[in-house]
Amino acid sequence: MPVDTPPPRELDDGVLRRVVADNWGLPVDEVRYVPKGAGSYHWVAKAAGTPSCFLAVDDLDIKPWIADYRDAAFQGLAAAYGAAWALEHRAGISFAVGPLRSRSGSVALRLSPQYSLAVFPFVEGTPGTWGDALDPPARDALIRQLARLHGAPAPAELGLSRRPYTVPERPALMEALDELENTWEAGPLSEPARQALAAHAGDVLAWLDELDALAGLLRQTDVDPVLTHGEPHPGNLIHTDTGLRLIDWDTVALARPERDLWMLDDGSPGCLRLFEELTGHTASEPAVKFYRLAWTLSDIASFVDMFRSPHQETRWLGRKFRGFQRLLAGEPSAPYSRP
Repeated sequence: MPVDTPPPRELDDGVLRRVVADNWGLPVDEVRYVPKGAGSYHWVAKAAGTPSCFLAVDDLDIKPWIADYRDAAFQGLAAAYGAAWALEHRAGISFAVGPLRSRSGSVALRLSPQYSLAVFPFVEGTPGTWGDALDPPARDALIRQLARLHGAPAPAELGLSRRPYTVPERPALMEALDELENTWEAGPLSEPARQALAAHAGDVLAWLDELDALAGLLRQTDVDPVLTHGEPHPGNLIHTDTGLRLIDWDTVALARPERDLWMLDDGSPGCLRLFEELTGHTASEPAVKFYRLAWTLSDIASFVDMFRSPHQETRWLGRKFRGFQRLLAGEPSAPYSRP
């Protein structure tokens, strides 16, 4: 779902205002659509005399990291948001921007078979973007917060799952690799995407083999999983007067600490020393390599699915295609650039 795509008609302003008023008790006067992110639709909601809030409508058809069918995706999403709420309100980790609980106590509401709604407090601050640099104080602050997150207990009642050593989108990627001899005709970038993937099919298959080897090693040297966010990149950070806040908690899962840490591992000696000192956990180089490679392959698979699906060419999609080409050429994912 491209960020410049308008929301589905069934998600009109009136429906959202009514659902938020009925279930959260918030008399919303105005909702403003914010074309930000992918896989979800977002609005800023305002009401006279009350703080603004942020509405997130998740498309349950495109949550492969949670489940591949709607009911399970909603259950997993509610568990992830529930973990974020517990971190903020029970564990006292204000770094986590958890959802507001509805009158019934739920953190997510099913709007329809395909869509669910969660309501978050609106955070005043400066949002980051992928590739932003973190100065040393901010980097240390983020590492300290991740150390607190990884030390927090996972609420047992939520039934959070452990993230397996796999790429959820792998079956779709393998299907695309099997169909490289056929023309792709879903949209203007379908055939260029097929040609780009075909030119690097050998590389992609080699990366999948490398991922499997790393996964086998990690299973043999497993450690107790911790509560991880999964995507603590700069695009999910908000810089506020009181410190960093982390948003978008739909990727919460139990996993190795390196699921979060790889984004802060720039290859320099001692780059994760502070985390190791705070937690006693020595970062595993194979685990860092696994999660970095899994991220790259997941991105490639997601791009392939995007370009094989019906689409119109837009500037946003053009940028995504260039990013797809860079990944296929072996350019490493670098969430944070050096200041």
